Amino acid sequence: MGDAQFPTGASATRIDLLLVAGMVEPGSRVLDVGCGDGTLLRMLQDGRGVDARGIELSQAGVNACVARGLSVIQGDADTDLTAYPNDSFDYVILSQTLQATHRPKVVLENMLRIGRRAIVSFPNFGHWAVRTRLVFGGRMPVTENLPVSWYETPNIHFCTIRDFVDLVGIIDARIERGVALNAGGGQMKFNLPWWVWNLFGEQAVFVLSRR
Repeated sequence: MGDAQFPTGASATRIDLLLVAGMVEPGSRVLDVGCGDGTLLRMLQDGRGVDARGIELSQAGVNACVARGLSVIQGDADTDLTAYPNDSFDYVILSQTLQATHRPKVVLENMLRIGRRAIVSFPNFGHWAVRTRLVFGGRMPVTENLPVSWYETPNIHFCTIRDFVDLVGIIDARIERGVALNAGGGQMKFNLPWWVWNLFGEQAVFVLSRR
């Protein structure tokens, strides 16, 4: 997968989105699930020349995408992915949304059914800062990557990197590439032990495929 070329201003974009965009082959068919305001879709469309489609739960997000000229429909990852035929896309992307789904396992299975590859990014609830605040503060943590208090957060399934890797095994998928990002946004080497990723990775990005 080659280096992506992105439009001016992309440097201010979330680091994980830049990483995800660089994992997508130019000219691919892409579905971004939970696409928000369409930032990633626009990056992919302009920088990678992809056939970019999106599905977003919030009406505000859909409106923002449509205003950008993007092809996005309103829908729910938990229920509406079943409507897509097998192998409809080359990539199905779920960026920072897995933990907010009601049925993460089913969502991943549908992503791998309708796409040749699935790209998933998520915050790591096993990071040392999260653990420290739970142990010594006795409260659910609020961090840069988890900025919302527990009573307002959309996150309902908290998982660690190790939890996600275990789930990949349960659904019998293959990890083609994995990247953990530390607090400074630096990439941690894939050949490190999982416990290192789990302890020091603030977020992770994985490329999955079917076996």
